[in-house]
Amino acid sequence: MSGRTITEKIIAAHSAEGAAVAGGIVTLRPDVVLLNDVSGPLAFEQFDAMGATRPFDPARIVLVADHFAPAPDITAAGAIAMTRDFARRHGIAHFYEPGRGGIEHTLLAELGMVGHGGIVFGADSHTCTAGAFNALGIGFGSTDLAGALALGQLWMRVPESIRVELTGTPGPYVTGKDVILELIRRISSDGAADASLEFGGPGLDALPMDARMAIANMAVEAGADTCVFEGDAQSGADMARRGVPAAPAVTADAGATYRQRIAIDLGALSPLVAKPPSPAAGVPVEALRGQKVDQVYVGNCSNGTMTDLRQVAELLRGRQVAPGVRMVVVPATQKIWRQALAEGLLDVFAEAGAAVSPPTCGACFGGHMGILAAGETAIATTNRNYRGRMGHPESQVFLANAWVATAAAIAGEIVPPGEVAAMPGGAA
Repeated sequence: MSGRTITEKIIAAHSAEGAAVAGGIVTLRPDVVLLNDVSGPLAFEQFDAMGATRPFDPARIVLVADHFAPAPDITAAGAIAMTRDFARRHGIAHFYEPGRGGIEHTLLAELGMVGHGGIVFGADSHTCTAGAFNALGIGFGSTDLAGALALGQLWMRVPESIRVELTGTPGPYVTGKDVILELIRRISSDGAADASLEFGGPGLDALPMDARMAIANMAVEAGADTCVFEGDAQSGADMARRGVPAAPAVTADAGATYRQRIAIDLGALSPLVAKPPSPAAGVPVEALRGQKVDQVYVGNCSNGTMTDLRQVAELLRGRQVAPGVRMVVVPATQKIWRQALAEGLLDVFAEAGAAVSPPTCGACFGGHMGILAAGETAIATTNRNYRGRMGHPESQVFLANAWVATAAAIAGEIVPPGEVAAMPGGAA
């Protein structure tokens, strides 16, 4: 018998059948079911329509108001009210309002509800962010998750796996964002279709947990069903810090079968920018030098961590957002917002002329809190840049890491961040 991948091991441990082979069908039992104020209301309606009277385990359900929150209109307020009511009716303690939670995928990790060997079902495609923690985050539709709410299980096909071997150490201004943009550039937006991306190798030591989250978050932009990082000392220490019960790291067997193997030397990467309209259209930042921008957006479930905010502050300190450019900074959770406040970062942003938003997904999908008008161009740390993604169909979005985005805010156009760091200003 050949060895097993990380994905097969985690699925087998959660399957009613007790086994998992790529291509097979299993009945899977999650550790957590995650819904938001967009996906939740439809799931709640279907839950009631199927005659369910009680969720399978209220303690393992997490409901987060993050997409249309704070509510920008009556419809959004109604959706959040439905989510709040479902939580109240069924005694779900893990319901998070604006001001008490944040963006669901970052919040879930912060709460200590995901760790080695876990499985999260979420009605959001970026549930794969859980992969950073040696867990599987699997996105389902709202009607599927209505069944999961009632029964605590769903069936699914076990995906094949693609091994991504990381080596080396990132150079200046290279982050997890550049790793995933490089991977998507190589394999395209559907290169990992029907597969799980498994990240491992000696290069993991050079990637902190925030960088791993940025990589895992965009696995779906490569078409993957899910993704997972090898568990290691860093992920174990992160679990301990967040109060997650200790669990052994899950690693692949030496003889595991992979559909494809991809090697990425972190030391060979440079900051990348994905041109619209695809996350797969990554090019070196130098290739877009001089591209004017109207808006710079740092935040979202991909890049709203303390690591990102510190990078923004390092470049902004003592400098100003360029005239004619607006910058919006969105900490991913209320805890991150408060930590940024305590470190003085919010004052740095405000002094530079940037707007600071409460945690929200709003502008990322063109909902509110920073959408684009016709003809406008943004550079953003978000995860999608399809036509009309952040607003008007005639706007455009470039994707980049926080260093590159902040450099553009200061210069008024896309430039390598090292050039801005060398400009007058900055910390004394």
